[in-house]
Amino acid sequence: MNRVELVTKPIDHLTEGLDEFVPANERHLLVVLPHPDDESFAAGGTMARCADANVPVTFLCGTYGDMGRRMGSPFFATRESMRDVRVSELREACRVLGATPRWLGLRDRTVEFEDPHDVAARIRDHLDELSPSTVITFFPGHAVHPDHDALGHATHLAVRTWAGGRPNLLAVAVGDRADIRAKLGPPHVYCDVRSVVERKLGALAAHRSQTEMMFQRWERGDEDDEQTRTFREEMLVLERYYRLPLD
Repeated sequence: MNRVELVTKPIDHLTEGLDEFVPANERHLLVVLPHPDDESFAAGGTMARCADANVPVTFLCGTYGDMGRRMGSPFFATRESMRDVRVSELREACRVLGATPRWLGLRDRTVEFEDPHDVAARIRDHLDELSPSTVITFFPGHAVHPDHDALGHATHLAVRTWAGGRPNLLAVAVGDRADIRAKLGPPHVYCDVRSVVERKLGALAAHRSQTEMMFQRWERGDEDDEQTRTFREEMLVLERYYRLPLD
């Protein structure tokens, strides 16, 4: 399916029973995820739509992504240069999305070993400064990667214990769609990202060290099984979130 078909195809069957995320209702969007490129995959469209509505958007990146497994296709990064490469890639992706990047400075692939209360305290410093109306993170325990789960947990803890207000806390669950729904039920919120699909793709492409091979496979159709096509098409039309309780 080409992009024109994607952005014009009805999506009512994908959004039935879900609340719509309305960027114009927001004051400040804060996205807290552990790695450069997480923001573009998980919430890039939501970020771009908020920016288009003149809502400030901040991405608080947990690590510098320097332990990333991919180094380009063909290789252009090394383990020694990876941190600088990924910082530069994230700055460009955030420019495309209209967001401001920040870093927590945690060590890549070791977030699960941090004291979650200490990480939460550091996140609360940013909450105090930014006073976001919505925070997006990963769903703890349902985000596949240990760093994802750990930072999702710390962010949940930070928002629950923040004295500055009660922002909406939205979470991205990762994994097999049927398995997630069996465990968590349907998502609660969706954001229609069709109007910013080219920006989301541009932000993903900015993370060249991590996504170049993915784009090459897409262009060749190497992985065009039905499940992969469905994931790719839905990722480019809407982003789904669960609400995390704050009580």
